Amino acid sequence: MRDRASVHPGAWWLWSLSLGTAATRTTNPLLLTLLVAVSAYVVAARRPHTPWARSYGAFVKLALAVLLIRLMFAVVLGSPIPGTHVLVTLPEVPLPDWAQGIRLGGRVTAEGVLFALYDGLSLATLLICVGAANALASPTRLLKSLPGALYETGVAVVVALTFAPNLIADVQRLRAARRLRGRPDRGVRGLLQVGLPVLEGALERSVALAAAMDARGYGRTAAVPDAVRRTTAALTLTGLLGVCAGLYGVLTAAGGGYGLPVLLAGVAAALAGLWLGGRRTPRTRYRPDPWGARAWLVAGSGAAVAALLALAVSRDPAALRPGVVPLVAPELPLWPAAAVLLGLLPAFVTPAPDAVPASKEPS
Repeated sequence: MRDRASVHPGAWWLWSLSLGTAATRTTNPLLLTLLVAVSAYVVAARRPHTPWARSYGAFVKLALAVLLIRLMFAVVLGSPIPGTHVLVTLPEVPLPDWAQGIRLGGRVTAEGVLFALYDGLSLATLLICVGAANALASPTRLLKSLPGALYETGVAVVVALTFAPNLIADVQRLRAARRLRGRPDRGVRGLLQVGLPVLEGALERSVALAAAMDARGYGRTAAVPDAVRRTTAALTLTGLLGVCAGLYGVLTAAGGGYGLPVLLAGVAAALAGLWLGGRRTPRTRYRPDPWGARAWLVAGSGAAVAALLALAVSRDPAALRPGVVPLVAPELPLWPAAAVLLGLLPAFVTPAPDAVPASKEPS
């Protein structure tokens, strides 16, 4: 049997997505930096020694690229935020009348740049939290935990979840091989010569895994009455629409009143549909991952961070969404910062990577 000390991969995803949800509730750069530090510490302490776990660095680079692009748009295209502290004045390109409200060049103010920095940092933090989930949760083990009703998307999920980790592993392998041969592995030339083999190899490995699952009988169905199929489809569709609407309400300030109830109702309907749909896909799991006390603590710590920051937004919105007009330095609110530190709990309640035998990890 699997080592009982291992943590369910779904718990890591719930933890990281909860931290990402907390990042969308604030634009305070101090709280966002604290969220990044919390996720980075947990990843450094509990990331397993596997190729797919190295994808965290790629997500960090992607987050930095998103932040730089957001700042570049604010500088080149301007910002709707009025400002009086002019940093630089760029040559302005005149635009026709139908393009009113859009400008190219002109004044670049400190207020506009700071607003773009806060906005881009929130999205970058969300991407880093998703990267933490990719580094901590085994994609193969996560796929095993999917409900039987989702077998039809299982092959696509395999390709999607294993493509990015395989991509990172292939990049490192090919760069090491090129260095040993004395060939360049950096710059535009190295990127062009490495890029195509990397993409081809990662996609081939992902498709090979999907084909192996299909050859082993993954997705075989059993006969069920038509009424059960129609009820399953209705519940699943209604639940997914409710989840989408609820998430929109939770992630936006305008939908704070209806977001959580709609989300909970959508999740309940979707779970009921998945339970009914699982009746047509009877299957067994080899060494199933248990959802134990550690999984509850991991998922609960992330949910607590998201809930407490959502509460802080309603209690003190100025602290979590600092303004830029007038231009003032952001302050660190104490109890929301303490709430973010709850996200460090998985680093202390979960086993170290060396404590989980490598032989227990499924291939």
